[in-house]
Amino acid sequence: MLRSMARSLVVKATAGSDAPERCSQAFTVAATAVAGGVPTSLWLTGESAWFAVPGRAAEFDLPHAAPLPDLLEAILAGGTVTVCTQCAARRGIGPEDLLPGIRIAGAAAFVEEALAEGAQALVY
Repeated sequence: MLRSMARSLVVKATAGSDAPERCSQAFTVAATAVAGGVPTSLWLTGESAWFAVPGRAAEFDLPHAAPLPDLLEAILAGGTVTVCTQCAARRGIGPEDLLPGIRIAGAAAFVEEALAEGAQALVY
């Protein structure tokens, strides 16, 4: 069981459709951790910020990969999803534009999560 191996996981997705394999890997790892009972936080930065907007994850397609909307739903069901403040602002995304359960927060919140005792941070 994954729970015994990790205390918490913070995953930062830095790519979207511009680097689909890297993006898919971040979502897949986060969803797998949630399914394994690991407290998980997914951060959407750069182009991945768009996937916090309704309908955008459905536009993502990568052969032989789990559908992004399904992965995002699984992460939201048992973990947290955050969009980087600056990334959202650069794209004109506000809190009212986000899927339910997703928040916008800045670097200080990311650092706090990543440096929490027992946390493991991964950046894709």
